[in-house]
Amino acid sequence: MSNAAPHRDGTGGRPVLQRLHGWRLRTKLLLATLGLLTLTCCTIGFLSHAVMNVFLVQQLDETLLEASDRAVNFPLPPGGTPPSPDDGNLPDPLDVPGQGGPGMLDVRYYGNTAFSNGVTLDDGTRQALSADDVEVLAALPADRVPVSAELSFGEYRLVSQPQPETGSVVVSGMPLAATKNTLLGLGLTIAAVSLLGLALTAVLGYLIIRRSLRPLEEVAAVATSVSRLPLDVGDVALAERVPQNLADSQTEVGSVGLAFNKMLDNVAHALKVRQRSELQIRQFVADASHELRTPLTSIRGYTEMVRLTEHLSPEGTQSLGRVEAESRRMAGLVDDLLLLARLDEGRQEIRSEVDLTRLLVETVSDARIAARDHHWRIELPEEPVTVTGDPGQLRQVFINLATNAHVHTPPGTTVDVSLVRDGNDAVLRVADTGAGIPADFQERIFSRFARRDTSRSERTGSSGLGLAIVDAIVAAHHGTITLESVPGDSVFTVRLPVRPASEDIVQPGREPDSSTEVQD
Repeated sequence: MSNAAPHRDGTGGRPVLQRLHGWRLRTKLLLATLGLLTLTCCTIGFLSHAVMNVFLVQQLDETLLEASDRAVNFPLPPGGTPPSPDDGNLPDPLDVPGQGGPGMLDVRYYGNTAFSNGVTLDDGTRQALSADDVEVLAALPADRVPVSAELSFGEYRLVSQPQPETGSVVVSGMPLAATKNTLLGLGLTIAAVSLLGLALTAVLGYLIIRRSLRPLEEVAAVATSVSRLPLDVGDVALAERVPQNLADSQTEVGSVGLAFNKMLDNVAHALKVRQRSELQIRQFVADASHELRTPLTSIRGYTEMVRLTEHLSPEGTQSLGRVEAESRRMAGLVDDLLLLARLDEGRQEIRSEVDLTRLLVETVSDARIAARDHHWRIELPEEPVTVTGDPGQLRQVFINLATNAHVHTPPGTTVDVSLVRDGNDAVLRVADTGAGIPADFQERIFSRFARRDTSRSERTGSSGLGLAIVDAIVAAHHGTITLESVPGDSVFTVRLPVRPASEDIVQPGREPDSSTEVQD
């Protein structure tokens, strides 16, 4: 047993009602207005046609009954003897004064026999009825009630009534052609006026609706402008607001504008609170990192001194080694936190020309030694690729990406590293053939302390700051980093401008000079 499928149109494959939901509001309002007006015009036209038909038929019936009465109440011949068919002096109804108008029909019956019949033509001559027409008229009830019938020469309104003096029946009829023509003219007039009204309504309605919805479009423009602001990080100045003339609670659109402004005020306040809390946390991390460097240095110094001056048991030597390893790990974490703090503060680092080709060769060479169980492949351009930036930070970008590629992939994984120049950008790609990165983790992989597998991170010594540092350094160099990952293929792509227009080139050890001219 099959279920009925929903009705679909032939273009989009979606249900018709679903496609209607996607139409613009102005289109819906205009179509609704035109639809209601069309329904009104059709209703008026139908009622007007029906009322006019009843009126014209009643008017025709009155005229027809008057003509039938004249034919029936003809004067008797002299002497007062009622005429009969045998006398041969029965008056023809069409000869009665007032009965000879164009289209007028009269028939006199004795029983089923028609003794006189005919219809007056437009030129005044008389035309006899056909046998079929005479038979149709003979079947009419003689009750003086007008009825309609289709004859061989058109539709007629007919009335039949007896004439007691002669024992005959007189049938009179008048054509409905004039009535039909009048109704046709009325219908055409209503249709023409309705079409003209619909056209004017469409034009004027479009202009009125467009003007009425213009404030809503301005509110939408403000919302679009706000949606393009980078609200996720940094100090956000949310100054966009709906103009006061569009934020009036007395109108529907004004109510939307007023509610939107209140929402923006709430969002701006929340952003200020978030920014203040974020600054406090970052300041705390920076201060704590600064404070931790001294005790960590002391710990490493004392452990080194103990190793050189004291005779320790094998267990003591192993424990002391663990203390040194953990202190070095904590020192690295502190250094990473301090670097992130400097990047957050936007401190100006040393800017110079950096040969990315050389940095990449050195990084991959070190990675081959550190991860001998991985297959490393490198692809370099024929010409060196240089950018303007901080050499130490860019080196750390390369090191972190290479470390991420071999730490989080199993032995035997192939890591492809390539560097090309694409227009005004230097493009670095680090790809591996590992298991891939889950889609839900890809969204937060560049966040600080982001870890996919906490237990594995603890084994490998990962702090979850490596890719966050890469993202911060790349952003500080006006670049971008993206990730594309599927099982068996994960690619990190870094794009750095070859020569940022907003940065000055200085030699290492010199402070940036704002008067230095930027060379393209």
